Amino acid sequence: MAPIPQGGTVAVTGSAGFIGGWLVRQLLDEGYRVRACVRDTNDDAKVSFLKEMPGYASGRLTLHSANLDEAGCFDEIFKGCQGVAHLSHVSSYDDMDYVKMVCDHVIKSVNESETVNRVVVTSSIAAVMSETDTQELVRRPVLFEDRYPDEQNPNRQTNRGQGYSMGKVLAERAFADAAEESGRWDAITCCPGDNVGPILSAHQKNFGPWQHHIETMLLGKYSQNVMGAYRAWFTVDVRDVAEAHIRMLESVNVYNGERFIAWSTETRDVEDICASIDRLLPELGFAGAELVDPLPDKVKAKEAEFRAIWRGCELRNDRIREALDMEFRPLDVSIRDCVESLISVGKVAPVKKPGF
Repeated sequence: MAPIPQGGTVAVTGSAGFIGGWLVRQLLDEGYRVRACVRDTNDDAKVSFLKEMPGYASGRLTLHSANLDEAGCFDEIFKGCQGVAHLSHVSSYDDMDYVKMVCDHVIKSVNESETVNRVVVTSSIAAVMSETDTQELVRRPVLFEDRYPDEQNPNRQTNRGQGYSMGKVLAERAFADAAEESGRWDAITCCPGDNVGPILSAHQKNFGPWQHHIETMLLGKYSQNVMGAYRAWFTVDVRDVAEAHIRMLESVNVYNGERFIAWSTETRDVEDICASIDRLLPELGFAGAELVDPLPDKVKAKEAEFRAIWRGCELRNDRIREALDMEFRPLDVSIRDCVESLISVGKVAPVKKPGF
């Protein structure tokens, strides 16, 4: 299928979110018209930052209330759009029938638009590497686009913490299958790593684990990674993820059903992330923070084993760099900009050394 035309119209679901907000901003910077979909256009705590963008004043950016759970909520919004970036999270990943229903709502609106020819679906590295049995990471340690979690493991169930990964895989396939059936549009998947970088609105500091982790560091106490026992951060700058979405919408080198992992391949343990703050911003006078470990004793006993397994993983981003000519920001830049935005935008007051 064709890429979207330069200056065309793109609908972005989840526009109030961390990635969504940056995608809206960068699409406007690139000259596109944007229809920003949010749950409630009157919730100024979450959407005022969108209304403050220059494109909103001119009318090039419009805001639209849409509830994913309601069939037809995107019907009128998608009409006249050439591209859709689907970033919204569903309300729950505990019910795969529900996840499929929400996908069907979006797909139906794409089909009925008669103008959308490309959809970028935001998935996650959880759809690549979230294993019920971590030994599967030892058997298959190369983390690249053709890798999926072991879906035959009987413990891969929503009540075993696998719902998010399962839901993302389901969505990837649902959109690719629907696009192939339509013959008119294509669906490309973006699987971002652990998003780090500057927030655009105060509410975003609490909606996303990585910037919230950095917030808790600034406040003096933080915990081990909640997204996987003793896993290092597998990072990407949120601005690079937004750029990747735009390039997927524009590219002539991508095809229906393809998935691309967006991460820098740079990794760092959580305690090293915390130590980076003072190193990168000595002027801040950050006093440091206490690391707490809320994991069960039986998990703590395997800390060395888990760290060795994660260190043995090989992160690859060859495909996205080659297909989209992508480059990724260093993690130090992402941490620095995240911290400064948490203070200036999120009004976080860091703990400081005496004399600061």
